[in-house]
Amino acid sequence: MPYLFQKYYPMRSIVFIIGEALLIVISLLAVNCYFDGFFVSYPHFWKNVQQVLLVTIVFQTCLYLFDLYDLSNDISIAETANKITLAFGVGCIILGIVYFTLPSVIISTKVFWTGYLVIFITILTWRGAYYLILRRKLFAQSVIIVGTGQLASDVTRVIEAKHDSCYVIHAFVGDVDPEYNPDGIKVYKKLEDVFLSEKSKNINRIVVALDDRRGTMPTESLLKYRLTGIRIEHGVSFYERATGRILVKWLDPSGIIFSEGFELRRAHSWIKRVIDIVAACVILVVGFPVILLTSLLIKLDSPGTVFYIQERVGQANSVFRLIKFRSMKENAEKEGAVWAKEDDDRITRMGSFIRKTRIDELPQMWNVFKGEMSLVGPRPERPVFVDQLSKTIPYYSIRHNVKPGITGWAQVWYPYGASEKDALEKLEFDLYYMKNFSIAMDLVIILKTIKTVLFQKGAR
Repeated sequence: MPYLFQKYYPMRSIVFIIGEALLIVISLLAVNCYFDGFFVSYPHFWKNVQQVLLVTIVFQTCLYLFDLYDLSNDISIAETANKITLAFGVGCIILGIVYFTLPSVIISTKVFWTGYLVIFITILTWRGAYYLILRRKLFAQSVIIVGTGQLASDVTRVIEAKHDSCYVIHAFVGDVDPEYNPDGIKVYKKLEDVFLSEKSKNINRIVVALDDRRGTMPTESLLKYRLTGIRIEHGVSFYERATGRILVKWLDPSGIIFSEGFELRRAHSWIKRVIDIVAACVILVVGFPVILLTSLLIKLDSPGTVFYIQERVGQANSVFRLIKFRSMKENAEKEGAVWAKEDDDRITRMGSFIRKTRIDELPQMWNVFKGEMSLVGPRPERPVFVDQLSKTIPYYSIRHNVKPGITGWAQVWYPYGASEKDALEKLEFDLYYMKNFSIAMDLVIILKTIKTVLFQKGAR
């Protein structure tokens, strides 16, 4: 199964995305052939291929932006058709701009709009077939879960939560009924009993999810089945790779000390810093008109300062002064620091807008330029909350071993959080990022952040 940053990505999902790209290409080429004849031997062939690839890239990017490659939730064909229409509509606007700028890549009107219709029908049919595969759990790996306690429940929820899960639970192994078993999956006393059953021929993986392994680990059985080619995986590792987060409540110091990762090589550190400086300079220069206009509107909207300076905890527990546009009423926290909340009455009208569009964080590029922050990293928290969370959440202080970021792995995978429970769950994503850091991972996070900003998700 393919991995990206040590996270599972089902092969069938990759085939689905590549197949959709091929369908768009083939559809446009077929329409072109219908109107203009078979053109393989003509010098215009490669020009036509470039035109088709441009449309494919733009359309698939728009499908991604409209969450049409997030199939974790079951959606109807009607809803899919509506989203595809919206995505392709945006795609047409983008292509119109490109065609105006580069007339040489323009596709003839009759080819483009006929191709549009063929692509729409083809993609909708393709997705209908794929939805059927997901609903029937075809090509999913069959899994045995050894354990019926809390860890087994955590693993089960991961598998059952996603409509496009690439796993299906075949059986549990344990002495008692599982804490979480919504589908009534059969429980066996011993691992051997599972393989003696009639439907055990296609077992792909055994996940050992025991709350306490002392004296209960079926070592000999696991060794026997491992040698037959069945993948054996610890429940914590399975959860980590499937979700992109590290389960803090099951994490022990040896899990950090002896694991690979949790290191930022000097070369990566230098590259990351260069990217930060270049990006901060470009964004501050290009965004200067936005900064001026936002400053003016904040002044007109409510009395008070334009910028809000707030102490945050950075790398090595150092405290720095984070700068952002003021989005709350002046003296909103005169009675002390509190978590932000939905429909917060302290937020001004202009503040609501700049928070949703993330414009309020634009001045933080100055913190990035100064080296106090990075573009990507764990979100910096306020000292009062850090003191509180460090006492109640294990390993919370580890996140301060790297520079905080304007965006991060937790920000793109977890909605806005404003409680101790949210802080714990975000820490699990932050630890995963620290363990698996790479420049490529930073670039993916930045792309996901752009998508989040465009669709105004997760802000308060």
